[in-house]
Amino acid sequence: MECIPLSEAMVNRKSIRGFLDTPVPQSMIRHIVEMAIQSPSASNAQPWELAILTGTALAELNLRAISARDEGAPINPDVAPADLFGDYMRRRKEVGIKVFQLLGVAREDMVGREEWNRKALRFFDAPVGIIIYSDASLERGRTDFDLGLLTENLCLAAMCYELGTCIDQQALCYPEVIRAVTDIPVDKRLTAAVALGYPDWEFPVNKLESSREPVEVVTSWYGFD
Repeated sequence: MECIPLSEAMVNRKSIRGFLDTPVPQSMIRHIVEMAIQSPSASNAQPWELAILTGTALAELNLRAISARDEGAPINPDVAPADLFGDYMRRRKEVGIKVFQLLGVAREDMVGREEWNRKALRFFDAPVGIIIYSDASLERGRTDFDLGLLTENLCLAAMCYELGTCIDQQALCYPEVIRAVTDIPVDKRLTAAVALGYPDWEFPVNKLESSREPVEVVTSWYGFD
């Protein structure tokens, strides 16, 4: 295996929301996880655990999640941050507008928008769904930061195999469904979900290019000449 340069992966990584149905070999996923768990963690605690689903297990999870939505089950409040405002909310809205434009779904098309929400709930129909979690008794701020580092490593490592990923928090909407399918106990906190598979480059939303603020906007410099 010959990986692309790290700098290239960091710049070109993007969220993939349309996948081919080609299965991903378990040995490949294992190697991706082996690379991902080299992430740093506070005090080398390595607080992460992963549940990786494919085939009938993922199909059952997706089916149960859609059923929970149809039944009006309460949604995990951690999924959609409610505290966004100003430029943070503007950036979120800009991406959403671009997604629906690429899909050809009008603002008033509630059916089309609902179908998109369902697709997100199903790991965007990727062949692999990954749940990243930790012991709920651990201090959340530090632990979630560590799991975030792992998640980024996982997404970059997947590119070594020409695989695409999407950090898909909507897949965490119904934790009780995830626990029922995976046997993850209630004393574990579900933190992230990642869709994994071979990208379908014909899928319109995979053409989305999200913007980044320039260095000048996000950086302050001290002590430099």
